[in-house]
Amino acid sequence: MQDGRLIRRRLVVHGRVQGVAFRYATRERARALGVDGWVRNLPDGSVEAVFEGQPGIVTELTAFCRVGPPGARVDRVEEHTEEPEGVRGFGVR
Repeated sequence: MQDGRLIRRRLVVHGRVQGVAFRYATRERARALGVDGWVRNLPDGSVEAVFEGQPGIVTELTAFCRVGPPGARVDRVEEHTEEPEGVRGFGVR
């Protein structure tokens, strides 16, 4: 059940997360779950993602990022809670 409450979570995912379709798999999962936000590669080889949505589905998407798509190896995830900004849609940057 949705209660109208939204949260925003920023992740930085470290490991073998570039060149394995991590961003695109995250986008597809986010769209399927109805999570708004974005995902991008960072120069240091990590992936940064921002999710906004209902707490349960943001948590589900965060759990996906702790594993990643086939071929990825997630070593560590930095997780930060932020104030929602009203992002709409989900994109790859």
